[in-house]
Formats: sequence, C-alpha cells, structure tokens
Amino acid sequence: MLYQRIPGLVSVVITNHNRAPFLEDCLNSLLKQTYQEWEIILIDDASTDDSVKCIENWLTANRKLFPRQNTFLTLQLPRNVGFAGAMNVGLFLAKGEFIAVQDSDDLSHHERFEKQIAYLTNNPDTDLIGTNYVAFENNRLDQIIGSGKGWIRYGDNIPKMYAKGGHCICHGTILFRGSLFDRIGGHTRRVSGAEDYEFIVKCINSKSKIENLPDPLYYYRNHPQQRSRRYFSLEWNEESDE
Repeated sequence: MLYQRIPGLVSVVITNHNRAPFLEDCLNSLLKQTYQEWEIILIDDASTDDSVKCIENWLTANRKLFPRQNTFLTLQLPRNVGFAGAMNVGLFLAKGEFIAVQDSDDLSHHERFEKQIAYLTNNPDTDLIGTNYVAFENNRLDQIIGSGKGWIRYGDNIPKMYAKGGHCICHGTILFRGSLFDRIGGHTRRVSGAEDYEFIVKCINSKSKIENLPDPLYYYRNHPQQRSRRYFSLEWNEESDE
C-alpha cells in the first residue's frame, strides 16, 4: 500500500550545516507564511557551530506562535552525510501531501506556499512548481543584487533548457507533490555539487510536468560560506540560453 500522506499538509524540508547566523531569519520567514497547514523538518547535518542551540532557542521563543496543529521536527545527524543524504532523510520523514524545500540560509516570501499550492491545486497535471527569486547581499535584505529574471524559464522551455545541459529552476524555491517523491525518489550523490540539478532532470525524465511561477517568492542570500559558491556564481545567471 502506498504511503498515506496528510491532505493539504506542506512538509517543509530544511537541511543545515553550519548556518547558525542565518537560521533565525529563515525560520521567521516560514512562521509568517499565509498558508498555515505545515510541518517543518529540519535536518542538521552534523554542524560544528551553534546551529542546534540556535534552533532550540528559536523554538523556545516562537513555539507558542505556531498554529495549534503544526509541528517542528529537528534531527541532528551523528555524522556529516552531505546535502543529498540530509535532504533524503528529510524527504523520507515528510508526511505532507506537498513537500517544500527551503535552504537554511535563505528566506521565503510570506505568500510563497499559498501561491504554489494554489497553482498545483488548479493544475493537477503539474507535479513540481518553483518560483522566481531575488538575491541579496549577506544580511542586507534591502540590498538586492540580482534575480532569476535572466535564467528562470517557463512551460516547455524548462525541459528544453535541461536537455541542453542548462539549469533554470532555483532548487530552494521548489514545492512538489509528495506522490512525486514516492514515485521517483529523491536526490543522489552521483554528481557532486549538482544534486539539485540532477533531481530536476530526474523529474523531467520521469515525464513529470514542472513549472515556475514568475512571482519573486524567495530571497536568495549571497554570502562567502554558501554551498553553491563553490560551483556556480551570479555571472552564470545570464539572459542567454547558451
């Protein structure tokens, strides 16, 4: 029998490794979501900083503000297993009809989940929905330094871009049906640094329909310690399809 998911629930999966300075902003943005049916699953990938203490302090200060039915699960892994391993732990723990990804150093717009779920509800043939985003410098949310406007694609242009080896979905913005994970599984470690890219390709190859919303519903933090800096740069996000 297939895994029985909770209708309407969004399971928000956050992976974290040494992002203590950014966790409060990240979690505050989720607490402000206009869509209230959520659970947060935070997988700490054996952080060596104060991440776990920061999470505990945030929960102590904010749990009373949770909608009554909402839950927050923290799992501290005994050793560092990397992004794909931590992400898959969270995906397997997710109970919701929908699963959202959230990077621990970024923020979500307060209407992100509401608009993404509305789209999936109105488009039952779509399995995964991303969004546009804006990038900001470190702790300066008022200092916008870029956006996804130049490289985010829509509709049939999404699989065309991936067929050429390009990338046009910001992984931190994705929200998808739990049934998609049940059908194709999660992330792999076959391509170091491109686990998110390979997941999207796997979705496309499984004939799953994916889309992006043009609304900038995600705030991507640019900082020296970010994981993607080792593999990509803002200069990669160009207008060209090449």
